[in-house]
Amino acid sequence: MKSPAEFPIAPDDRGNFKNRGRYAILAVTSNARFMAPFRNLLFARTGRVAQRARNRQEEAPESNSEPLRLLSVVIPAHNEEGCICSTVEHLHLELRLHDIPHEIVVVDDASTDSTWSKLLNLVGHILEVKPVQNQGEHGFGRAVAKGLDSMSGDAVVVMMADESDDCRDVVRYWELLNQGWDAVFGSRFMKGGGVIDYPWLKRRLNRMANFFIRVMFRIKLDDTTNAFKAYRASVIEGCRPLLSPHFNLTVELPLKTIVRGYSWTVIPITWRNRRSGISKLALKEMGSRYLFICLYMWLEKYFSRGDYKKREQPVSRN
Repeated sequence: MKSPAEFPIAPDDRGNFKNRGRYAILAVTSNARFMAPFRNLLFARTGRVAQRARNRQEEAPESNSEPLRLLSVVIPAHNEEGCICSTVEHLHLELRLHDIPHEIVVVDDASTDSTWSKLLNLVGHILEVKPVQNQGEHGFGRAVAKGLDSMSGDAVVVMMADESDDCRDVVRYWELLNQGWDAVFGSRFMKGGGVIDYPWLKRRLNRMANFFIRVMFRIKLDDTTNAFKAYRASVIEGCRPLLSPHFNLTVELPLKTIVRGYSWTVIPITWRNRRSGISKLALKEMGSRYLFICLYMWLEKYFSRGDYKKREQPVSRN
């Protein structure tokens, strides 16, 4: 067999190469003189694209220059007696080690086990715990909304009660919000992120749903459906009224943030499947609800004429 260098690569009178096989291609690409202009062009374009990506990721907006005062972590809980104490204790320890002023708002959403009594016991030795009972209609979205209404901070992280989210990522969220971002989203599927013991079917459905959202809204975020995200309090107010009573709130909040013009960035995060209790996400019931919110936000994006866009605050000059 001839080596790639033995194949003639000179073009004919029409400028076409006579040998179109894989060896001819190898010969062409191995010719330094021939490939130099194309390689330089490719590297230059790649460098510009990479630099733009770095600029988008690293340059926080200047409009939010004042440091944040208090971080609220909202945790909805329904029958989480087996893990709620460890979740709160580990979170509190991590935030205290980094000197982050915080409150932990845990919303008991009609639990029939001892979740509420365990929360009351936690208050005795963790003053930052703020237990709240959802006395109205129940559902994941309603419980989160109740927590958002009860928080005192000027920034908030929505976190799951089953300790599937990493407390260390909460610290990174806080740091990026203090750099000026309106919102910080985590992705378990970008480079640097990861999942542990993720159910195979659930992961397949997750990837399809997030691909659908990416195409529908032309965004790079590949983990929109994950609840674990951080927002400034002003963003939450700008996203009201909240429509989703169930897990579709996990899609409503980030899409409203993006569509309404708030600044956001994405970091890799890790996720671990729960070790106690059962998941409250009913996939069969949520499909149409996710679709409703996506269609609602798509209509707002393209037909509201900017009526709900973020209003820029005038810069005060002394």
